[in-house]
Amino acid sequence: MIKPVELVIFDCDGVLVDTERLAVRLQVELGAELGWPLTEDEVVERFIGRSEESIVGQIAERLGAQGARLWWKLLIQRHREAVDLALEPVAGLPEALEGIAALALATCVASSGSHEKMRHTLGRTGLYGHFEGRVYSASEVSRGKPAPDLFLHAARRMGVDPAACVVVEDSGPGVRAARAAGMRAFGYSGGPTPAERLEGPGTVVFDDMRTLPELLAAR
Repeated sequence: MIKPVELVIFDCDGVLVDTERLAVRLQVELGAELGWPLTEDEVVERFIGRSEESIVGQIAERLGAQGARLWWKLLIQRHREAVDLALEPVAGLPEALEGIAALALATCVASSGSHEKMRHTLGRTGLYGHFEGRVYSASEVSRGKPAPDLFLHAARRMGVDPAACVVVEDSGPGVRAARAAGMRAFGYSGGPTPAERLEGPGTVVFDDMRTLPELLAAR
């Protein structure tokens, strides 16, 4: 029996804040500079939704540990600079949060990003206060996405049965992690990840964040 939805778990990058296109562009630029040319599609497939450990590990396999450290250092620096210059919530996100509040559903954030990164990006967009005290990072668990650990950790901390949780994700590893956790997945295809990479059992794919409350109400 499917339980009514009690908790909506949001990924951060690409779901709450419009950073994924920025991250893809920066990764392509760094690859060209440092000796591992990558297309945007390859960056999406390899890096989007993955933890720092996974991304750095892949880079180290190609460029060595020193090259991977330089890549990550430059990425963090350039990402911060770009975020400070101009960052907005994902289109339709404020309306979605208002609609979810009207449904009396609890919310939290569970992201592959670090707490420092989320404080920065959510802070710059005025969203951190909305989720403060309910923000969870892959740094708190042993395995990142697509393993279910982070979402199960968030559900435990929020005191909600995984079967009563919905995860809003924009990456292939993210929706796979939600399914592995026994949660319903909502795949947001309004970013760089194409809809077909989000599809799967127990997954609703949508491309307009404003429709999220209506989709949740129907579950």
